[in-house]
Amino acid sequence: MRAVAIVGASLAGWRAAQELRAQGFEGRIELIGDEPHRPYDRPPLSKDFLAGKQEASDLALADEPDLAEVDATWRLGRRAVALSTADGTIELDDGTHCRADGVVIATGATPRTLPATPPGVHTLRTLDDAIALRDDLRPGARAVIVGAGFVGAEVASTCRMLGLGVTVVEALEVPLAHVVGPELGAVCAALHADHDVQLLCGAGVERLHGEHRVTAVELTDGTVLPTDVVVIGIGARPNTDWLHGSGVTVSNGVQCDAGGVTNLPNVVAVGDVASYGTPNGAQRFEHWTTALEQPATAIHNLLAGRTARNFTTVPYFWSEQYGVRIQFAGHANPKDEVEIVDGAPDDRRFVARFHRANETTAFLAMNNPKLFTKHRRQLTAKPTTPVG
Repeated sequence: MRAVAIVGASLAGWRAAQELRAQGFEGRIELIGDEPHRPYDRPPLSKDFLAGKQEASDLALADEPDLAEVDATWRLGRRAVALSTADGTIELDDGTHCRADGVVIATGATPRTLPATPPGVHTLRTLDDAIALRDDLRPGARAVIVGAGFVGAEVASTCRMLGLGVTVVEALEVPLAHVVGPELGAVCAALHADHDVQLLCGAGVERLHGEHRVTAVELTDGTVLPTDVVVIGIGARPNTDWLHGSGVTVSNGVQCDAGGVTNLPNVVAVGDVASYGTPNGAQRFEHWTTALEQPATAIHNLLAGRTARNFTTVPYFWSEQYGVRIQFAGHANPKDEVEIVDGAPDDRRFVARFHRANETTAFLAMNNPKLFTKHRRQLTAKPTTPVG
């Protein structure tokens, strides 16, 4: 293999480039990214960066020695629009092409939004998104956050800290119920009330008011919420449109085995866009730790030309809201039983165990990092796809 093209230049793509060199690849590396920025850390975008405690330079994932060691050809501000797997040609949005023997798909995901969004309505995925939103967060202003998932809750927390009046709108009856179950979802949701943030559940957005600037959010139950700024956090869709007609199998992401290998052995997928086998079936994990750790396995298999290893790390993510740290690890599903093994939810400090048929499947902790780490060791990673 003489050349590898990595499509996507965020954490997963950058880690793939680093792994290529670390695993002995001496050929040409093309790094294609649709943003104009070199790789940066995304988790602070909804927290310290949004609060004005960090600047863009603080988020960089690579310094000059790192960049020199990888020695990649960078194509930033360019979006891949097509892939020909017959000859490994990738077409970019400016009409140029690059050719490679191996392809790493790390295109991530794009935030879902609402139709007819006037100025003052934001999503938060990129550095430029965060800069635009930060400019709109003025003390005393009113903010409506649509979606009470982890990102929405983090943005609500930051807005409240900055002195905004905040309302969070969630279509589900209980936020995060599909992730941590209804009981613990309610505990996480109670953090909003603890900090004078209004949470409205069970209603979606009917439409946004305002022509030159958003003025209100109208809900499906008829409620109208006057506002100065809106942040939409209702999930994301994987960036796979450019793969149409390529022969790469796509279904809610790029379908790959537990080693990150697609239906074509010289094409692998990593990060948010990759849908791979887990104990709960094929899933995508939009977690920082997955993007950090998964590329090592996928690159090993790409260089081997087959699935020689499986990625078996137990999924892990964290969230910081209102000064509270929430941590989760494992493969929980709605049918799992839940028990509190330390602390008390009412005190906002606890560790909860998820289990199924007497087997531990996951742990959730709030403000209890030491014991969470201890309990997390009980979780055992299991291969879900036979090694090819």
